[in-house]
Amino acid sequence: MNPIELGGITISRVVESEGPTPVGFLLPDASEETLRPHAAWMAPHFYDPASGKFIMSIHSFIVRTRHHTILVDTCVGNGKKRAVPNWNMRDGPYLQDLQAAGISPEQVDFVMCTHLHVDHVGWNTRLENGRWVPTFPNARYLFAREEWEFWKRSKQEEHEQIMKDSVLPIIEADQADLVHKDHAIEDGLWFEPTPGHTPGHVSLHLSSGGQEAVITGDMMHHPVQMAEADWCSHFCVDKTQAVATRKAFLARYADRDVRILGTHFAAPVAGRIVSAGDSWRFQV
Repeated sequence: MNPIELGGITISRVVESEGPTPVGFLLPDASEETLRPHAAWMAPHFYDPASGKFIMSIHSFIVRTRHHTILVDTCVGNGKKRAVPNWNMRDGPYLQDLQAAGISPEQVDFVMCTHLHVDHVGWNTRLENGRWVPTFPNARYLFAREEWEFWKRSKQEEHEQIMKDSVLPIIEADQADLVHKDHAIEDGLWFEPTPGHTPGHVSLHLSSGGQEAVITGDMMHHPVQMAEADWCSHFCVDKTQAVATRKAFLARYADRDVRILGTHFAAPVAGRIVSAGDSWRFQV
């Protein structure tokens, strides 16, 4: 994704990983047969008909305004024990890539997590002298309070580990702000509640100079969910609410000049929602 200029806001991304992803890993309703009607508009950016795999990304967005530098979602992270083999004990160049984008960890003013799943909080922390410490020492980390309250009660071993190495160190360092689901970071940047995937899930709405964009988080994982809005991921906590949220979002932004930036959409990442009969498509 080339940097996007949105009035006085610049949006770019740092990619942790991008490439083919088995469709069944993400969406249980997706198969070669059910994807066939959508292959033409999804290829070549988001689907490879030859392999039958989605093309997806795990990345952070860098949002730069006149006042602040905001990092949206922090991927999987390095050196962390994870259940997904490709995510376990990673050793990737994320911080070097962030520097190549012109941002040092010290320059980040806010870290916003759309929700607290494993692939959105990993670089919240890094290992230093055997301890997990905040990667961005001068940043305020913004967590929706409802999201934090939900996950801190979880007794699942996997989630407890994620909290222990990627969220609790932020709380203990007193760098966390537990905010409402409609929190405004500054003029033109505010949380848009998009619950369902998780209870406190939020997207980020950006507005500047008469232009608008929305960073989705996992309200949608893949553009096919615009055409098949009833499809939920394996990882959605409340599938009924996730579907209702997604359909309302699609209806609200369809056929408008609002750029939609998918948190797991492969390059070119940004596009518009367009109506297609009684459903929708993603137009890049």
